[in-house]
Amino acid sequence: MAKQAFKAESKRLLDMMINSIYSNREIFLRELISNASDAIDKMYYKALTDESLTFNREDYYIKIDVDKESRTLKIMDTGIGMTEEELGNNLGVIAKSGSLAFKNENELKDGHDIIGQFGVGFYSAFMVADKVTVLTKAFGSGQAYKWESTGAEGYSIEPCEKENVGTEIILTIKENTDDESYDDYLEEYRLRSIIKKYSDFIRYPIKMEVTESRLKEGSENEFEEYKEEQTINSMVPIWRKNKSELTDEDYVNFYQEKHYGFDKPLKHIHIKVDGTVRYNAILFIPENIPFDYYSKEFEKGLELYSSGVLIMEKCADLLPDYFSFVKGMVDSEDLSLNISREILQQDRQLKFIAKNIQNKIKRELESFLKNDREKYELFYHSFGRQLKFGVYNNFGQDKDVLKDLLLFYSSKEEKLVTLDEYVSRMPEDQKYIYYATGETNERIARMPQTELVADKGYEILYFTEDVDEFAIKMLMSYKEKEFKSVASGDLGIDEESQEKKEAEEKENKDLLDYMKETLSGKVKDVKISTRLKNHPVCLTADGEVSIEMEKILRAMPNNQEVKAEKILEVNADHDVFRSLKAAFEQDKEKAALYTNLLYNQALLIEGLQIEDPIEFTNNICKVMV
Repeated sequence: MAKQAFKAESKRLLDMMINSIYSNREIFLRELISNASDAIDKMYYKALTDESLTFNREDYYIKIDVDKESRTLKIMDTGIGMTEEELGNNLGVIAKSGSLAFKNENELKDGHDIIGQFGVGFYSAFMVADKVTVLTKAFGSGQAYKWESTGAEGYSIEPCEKENVGTEIILTIKENTDDESYDDYLEEYRLRSIIKKYSDFIRYPIKMEVTESRLKEGSENEFEEYKEEQTINSMVPIWRKNKSELTDEDYVNFYQEKHYGFDKPLKHIHIKVDGTVRYNAILFIPENIPFDYYSKEFEKGLELYSSGVLIMEKCADLLPDYFSFVKGMVDSEDLSLNISREILQQDRQLKFIAKNIQNKIKRELESFLKNDREKYELFYHSFGRQLKFGVYNNFGQDKDVLKDLLLFYSSKEEKLVTLDEYVSRMPEDQKYIYYATGETNERIARMPQTELVADKGYEILYFTEDVDEFAIKMLMSYKEKEFKSVASGDLGIDEESQEKKEAEEKENKDLLDYMKETLSGKVKDVKISTRLKNHPVCLTADGEVSIEMEKILRAMPNNQEVKAEKILEVNADHDVFRSLKAAFEQDKEKAALYTNLLYNQALLIEGLQIEDPIEFTNNICKVMV
């Protein structure tokens, strides 16, 4: 038969599809295997609807054959085959899907679905082949046909000899170029890896001759290679099995087989949904943090399958950023796929699945926290930072999802506690949830600013990570209790002390004004402290930016010149204050010396850099002589 032109779109469309739509050439094999699986599915459907037919699963398979000398790769199936008309309709029209039409025309039974969209998926073969030949014989037909094409110029269809029903696709693989090694698609190991990667869970056997090694007969140490036909795919995905059939070991093995991590997962989540949108999922919470987790190289996402065929290795849309540590896969029969299967449309079904997965992960983490605290704390050690970032990110839109999953070290319990645990044991007279920030728990425990709160017997949450205070500022309150830094201006404690402070500030107004003038440009104000008990001095902040925030923001790469409005607080009951007061009355120069020393002392306590270390050491020497 003479060559025919393609009926739809032309060379430009085929060239665009080959060179642009598919960015990963290896998926051509996934497409052709999926189509072969569809063809067998159609035979299965015929057997369901025609009582005269028997579907014997052993007779149905897909076979891969390689011939390096002729540079041909064959994909054969024992499926339903195609008539001459179907060849012209399905392979003569780019983007026409024979499987899709079959699906629309027939009501599928017994949970089987047609996964292929035969039209454009088939044409992915031209990404690796100069010539594509299709030999096919349709079920119930006595005549076989050959379809052949070398690309967008057109195709030919003619009768041929073929003994058995089914389809055989023969790819003449391209020669290597400077940019691409097409020889890879003639290598056994490469084909096996592609099949395992994308088509491992196709429900029919994918057979291929595999090279094995054995001891030569009569030899003790000489080996020989031989060929053996093997089934490459596992066929039955773990997620389609009943949970009752599976053990923890099965899930761990799956985690490691899929290379989700080198550790063992702390927890697995097996989801089966048969509602409006049907899907299965197996999710894992890792024990250890990936080495690149907090780097720009890390890619979040779940593997996404459509009826057992891998569509996307990292579907980021299935996970919110704050749950990006979750590994695993989702398989659905209801997702709308576009022409290439490689790019998933942002459709309603996907968003529905993503929302369900988010809720399921949250519930499982809450259960984990409640029922296995030790393991949850192990998880939190690795990924708690991400949860806190989730509270802060996007202007706090997800804070209500995450607030009950947060843990902070407690001054009273001396271990990690939830916000609910903190609030549940607050005394009646305690107005706020108090927190303190610092580099380590040990340093925070010694901070002068904690003295009054600790003396009142109130619990303090210790914030040691840079994201902690930002997250809490976004959260604002928990169960109607506001968060309050121990370094904030008004601690809401002890009105009597406040009255005493006001009286002392009035009495020492001239001294405080002198100190403020001496430290002009360094502090916003100098005040008598109500929070200090044993220490002579400390720094606090006035406004939204705390001293800890200043340190974090100024350490960022963009060098943000952000400053907290610092207040120097002095302890009027301390011997140092009495010495300062005496110096002010007798020797203003010495009072200025003491003021600078106290300010630098407060900077050191906060972990801030002293502006002039040499001046500081000289001032200490002056005091000593």
